[in-house]
Amino acid sequence: MKKYSVPALLTTFALCTVVAAYFEIIDLYVQTIIMFIGVNIILSSSFNIINGYMGEFACGHAGFMAVGAYVTSILNVMFFTSSKTFGDPIFSPELALWFFPVTMIIGGVAAAITGLLVAIPSFKTRDDYLAIITLAANFIIVSLFINMDSLGGARGFMGMKQIVFAMEDVAFLPWMLIWTFVFTYFVVFLIRRFVSSTYGKGIIAIHQDEIAAEIMSVNTNKMKLVAFMFSSGLAGIAGGLFAHILGYINPNSFNILKSTECLVMVYLGGMGSLSGSIIAAILFTLLIEMLRFIIPAADTLIHLIPLVPDTFHLSQVLKWVIIPLILVILMQFRPEGIMGNRELSDFFPKLKKYYEFK
Repeated sequence: MKKYSVPALLTTFALCTVVAAYFEIIDLYVQTIIMFIGVNIILSSSFNIINGYMGEFACGHAGFMAVGAYVTSILNVMFFTSSKTFGDPIFSPELALWFFPVTMIIGGVAAAITGLLVAIPSFKTRDDYLAIITLAANFIIVSLFINMDSLGGARGFMGMKQIVFAMEDVAFLPWMLIWTFVFTYFVVFLIRRFVSSTYGKGIIAIHQDEIAAEIMSVNTNKMKLVAFMFSSGLAGIAGGLFAHILGYINPNSFNILKSTECLVMVYLGGMGSLSGSIIAAILFTLLIEMLRFIIPAADTLIHLIPLVPDTFHLSQVLKWVIIPLILVILMQFRPEGIMGNRELSDFFPKLKKYYEFK
């Protein structure tokens, strides 16, 4: 049937990628890039709910990602592995494979609750003040984890690789690649359904004209809280995947630069466009990987200058310059992003025949 063509094509792509990874046709580096693309798709599309569909301006998405990363990691390490922090595992490590999606969802719920705590005072303000509050929340969350010595503090938290090894002991498959595909497809499906639902129509109405939406009996405060919690919860799922892909998390991985990356992806793809968020996440991830090769070469050249100290690393400076610069250029020359507020099906109407979200 035509309406299932796109889902079938995406499933086939995922299966082929997993098979290629299993037989080592694609190496770990390529697998990692694919997994980071999945994480960024979740981050950009979930952040688009607030900054795109709802029309608000938040800046602290990485904070909710951190909550999901830590909660999921702590639960998995405590339940399924031996560690200095938690001692012997509560359950058999073999159960890690079956309970992994459960702990991921719990991490997402924890992030959603954190989002609710931030949203309640935040939505009493508007525009720049909302951005300041969410930015402050990002700093508070990161500072909290930095000062929790029981979780590694500024050194970070580790042990998630043992979870991956435990899953591979049950069945030797590239499990993190599989889970990345599963959760990425699931999140995109959820967002598409949410945007098409009554709540989705409500937040789009708030974006267009909040006063008119209230006159038409839209409970704007409730809609905002639901949207913010939903967006934050999905960011938490992205954080859980991110932590287990790396096998190690550091609080500074979720600082303002990470939130800026989310902003860049949202505005690059287009506010209010799910297709744009996916396209932007792919392009942005590939751009960052390209810079990974270019910047070390620049580091080597700049150290040939006698007055430059050995401790200076151009890579640390350029990443902070290039990513915000992309955002500035977008605001100047393409403020609507690649897709604007349109989807691929708006450009190619016949595409609607090949997928069904109902």
